[in-house]
Amino acid sequence: MNLQEMVDKVKSGPNYHKVGMILCHNGVVRGFSRSGERVSAIEVQADYEKLDDLVEKAKSRPGIVEVLVEIDEGTLKVGEDIMRVCIAGDIRPHVFPTLEKLVNGIKSEVLKKEEEIS
Repeated sequence: MNLQEMVDKVKSGPNYHKVGMILCHNGVVRGFSRSGERVSAIEVQADYEKLDDLVEKAKSRPGIVEVLVEIDEGTLKVGEDIMRVCIAGDIRPHVFPTLEKLVNGIKSEVLKKEEEIS
């Protein structure tokens, strides 16, 4: 699913009338590591059990109506998508922190990434 399909899914949901905003994140493979080395690709693996736990926690936060996450696994080249996250909720003070907490949790607890340095 791409981000537009995720937004469309939220909009077709039974609780869409409770939504005041939809916030999306699209993580992609960077062409350089945090230390500045050139990256040609990364190998990505996800722990879906941990992902399910994080999504359920995000859904239980105040004002959150829907949380959708997609992760691409395998060898991904520079510029390719790694993950897409879509969160719908009532107001910004609920939705923005939930997105940040979820994305950080996915990066630290769900994803295993190995960079291919070129």
